[in-house]
Amino acid sequence: MTIPDYQTVMLPLLEHLGDKEEKSTRETLDALASRFNLTEEEKKELLPCGQQPIFSKEAQEYASLIENKIVLIDGEELSTYMIDLDIGVSKVASYEIKRVDSDYFTEE
Repeated sequence: MTIPDYQTVMLPLLEHLGDKEEKSTRETLDALASRFNLTEEEKKELLPCGQQPIFSKEAQEYASLIENKIVLIDGEELSTYMIDLDIGVSKVASYEIKRVDSDYFTEE
């Protein structure tokens, strides 16, 4: 099997994580492997975390050659932007923090 590109992996990943349940990395990798019908041999070929190249050499070369510059970002940076800009995410809970208004209790 050829390695799927980022776009191909992102939707199944977001669907897997979208049920608002906490999942381990192992559960997520297993779910994606199942989604892409990876064999046991193909699963064993997966590199341990942190050893995968973030961007292919070709992607880096292309980004440096095109006139309209683009910035390549990794998944962690993408998820930070998604959360900060409310893109592709939904609010699950919010919390109110209150402080005592000391002026309310002053005598006049």
